[in-house]
Amino acid sequence: MLALPLALLLALPATAQYTIRQPDAIPLHGAWHFTLDPAAVGEPEGWYRSDYPMGRWDQVPVPHCFSVDKRYLFYTGTAWYRRTFPWGPAAGKRVRLHFDAAYYACRVWLNDRQAGTHEGGYTPFSFDVTDLLKEGENTLAVSVDNNTWKRGTIPGAKDEYREADAPGGQFPGWMNYGGLVRPVYLTVEPEVYAENVKVEADPDLAKGTARLRLKIRIRNASGQPVSPKLAFRVEGNGKTVSANWKVRTVSIPAGGTAVVEAETVLKAGDVKLWSPDEPNLYQLRVTLAGDTLTTPFGIRKVEVRNAQLLLNGKPLRAAGGNRVVDYPELGSLEPDWLVEKDLRLMKEAGMELSRLTHYTPSETVLDWADRNGMLIITEAGNWQLTPRQMDNDTIRAKFRTQFREMAERDWNHPSVIAYSVGNEYLSERAAGQRWTKDMIAYGRSLDATRLFTFASMRLNTMPKNPADEASQYVDFVSTNTYGNHAAVLKKIHELYPDKPILVSEYGRRADDAEGEAGQVSYLAQFLADIRAMPYVMGAAWWSFNDYQSRYPGTNANGYRPWGLVGPERNPRPLYAAHRREMAPVTLRKVSWLPGGDGRHGLRVRITARNDFPSYAVRGYQLKAGPVALPIPDLQPGQSAELTIPVRGFARTLAVEIHKPTGFPILHQLIDLTNDPRTSNR
Repeated sequence: MLALPLALLLALPATAQYTIRQPDAIPLHGAWHFTLDPAAVGEPEGWYRSDYPMGRWDQVPVPHCFSVDKRYLFYTGTAWYRRTFPWGPAAGKRVRLHFDAAYYACRVWLNDRQAGTHEGGYTPFSFDVTDLLKEGENTLAVSVDNNTWKRGTIPGAKDEYREADAPGGQFPGWMNYGGLVRPVYLTVEPEVYAENVKVEADPDLAKGTARLRLKIRIRNASGQPVSPKLAFRVEGNGKTVSANWKVRTVSIPAGGTAVVEAETVLKAGDVKLWSPDEPNLYQLRVTLAGDTLTTPFGIRKVEVRNAQLLLNGKPLRAAGGNRVVDYPELGSLEPDWLVEKDLRLMKEAGMELSRLTHYTPSETVLDWADRNGMLIITEAGNWQLTPRQMDNDTIRAKFRTQFREMAERDWNHPSVIAYSVGNEYLSERAAGQRWTKDMIAYGRSLDATRLFTFASMRLNTMPKNPADEASQYVDFVSTNTYGNHAAVLKKIHELYPDKPILVSEYGRRADDAEGEAGQVSYLAQFLADIRAMPYVMGAAWWSFNDYQSRYPGTNANGYRPWGLVGPERNPRPLYAAHRREMAPVTLRKVSWLPGGDGRHGLRVRITARNDFPSYAVRGYQLKAGPVALPIPDLQPGQSAELTIPVRGFARTLAVEIHKPTGFPILHQLIDLTNDPRTSNR
């Protein structure tokens, strides 16, 4: 690895807000020059040239979302970024320039020569820039176009729509926040290096062992064929895990790429399964000629059987939420503190199983979900594409590229249990059926270890036969349903009796006739409907947060107020109601046992829900002030009673239930009297 140049070292403090996965990455964050290009003349006029004057360009910090900068507020079109950095000799090394995401279409130049292009606003891409670098000062220029109000972009404007959709069919349901919105950095590799590794961890639940299958893609950028020799190390639970590897060697021609496969079985004593309440992680280190590629992974088994979702062989029903990447004055930027803030709020509200967004979330989000235990369905591309668009070869090719970039980045995240191939397209039409079948087949060719689905809105129209709608091709049905829940879900179950159902969207605005109280009553009615439906595996509120949009129905302040929390994450009454109702346990006072010396006892009953949500409770704690009591392990429907010691003469006691990961998920104020008129509050 090359030593970092001084100028890049000085820029490092700014990177603390944005985690970069690669430990040896050289960040290109900090101050860049920036300007708008509304007439799209920058490329023909040579704005990328190192000698082009930048006297009137602004300076901005990268990562950067130009849409929310007050100087460029909600600009749609081309914008330019430029910076310089020093470089030294790197004989026998390859240098790659990485973008974790740039919205939406970009072109990249280094030292007046084009390094490459990319289309797609939420997935990573990189270029080998070895032959473009020079010793001394280097000029990097990037043009970014955020105009996705077009009919050929993904997402984009519809090329046909019902009269009721016009003219709103031009706009997706969220903002086209533009810029270099995620980390930008360099990596230095040897001439023969591992580009990617896929870990397939398959536990044997009966024996307690786990089979690991590795697929390592190796690039040979040298001038000679090579037969790479690899070394592997698995670390978990604070120690190196013993493993005997079987490796299938290959010969890679000069300038070529090949996949090396390796396999081992971990002993039962070395296997700790990953789950939302026990998010056990391992580290895999793949070493090739002194260069090491590291990836975390988890061991868990996800299946669907008999209209149930099974995690590690046990049925699981869990709540979730949709999260739109949108924050005041940040737009689509996601510094580490915002990811922590949002996902902690979601976790504490009982949101364990979520199709987060209509686009690929940042890897920082998935890293958090891996460490803290959330189940995620990631989605690529197709947001209400029309039949003509879904049959268009160019759009299909763009979608496949974005899906591949998503899958190759995310396939080692244990939090990612499924992929979605789209949202709210006309899945009852022939084009929608073809899209679903073809894109799921393509997805499985890349990663057959995940489940596949898409979010349908057409099942609300009650198709008569399973073959009438594309959900026939999925592992579990996802439905966006905003009313008439009981009838719709029963009908879906009749159509697809073996498939569990995820309500991928449901919800109510906070500004309708009943206001915020209407959200709470809507949630109560929804739960009354689904708690008697064991085939409903999950339900995700639309949406966790309010967000900005140009879609019809957006308020004059620019926001759509669907959230449990407002734009700055201030909780609405719905947040407390969702937290209470989506906890996997209930808490009830049994009796108050007063003592004459100020030492009392409060007897409570904790019950694991057996309706919704529903899963085994292990390692939970009850906390009340300084008192912490372990809760016995409970299967759904089981109860346990605990006596909480209480000192003093207060009339109420705040009691919390905590997950084994430390998250408080239930807060209850209990009356400390034997007055029959009092109750839990």
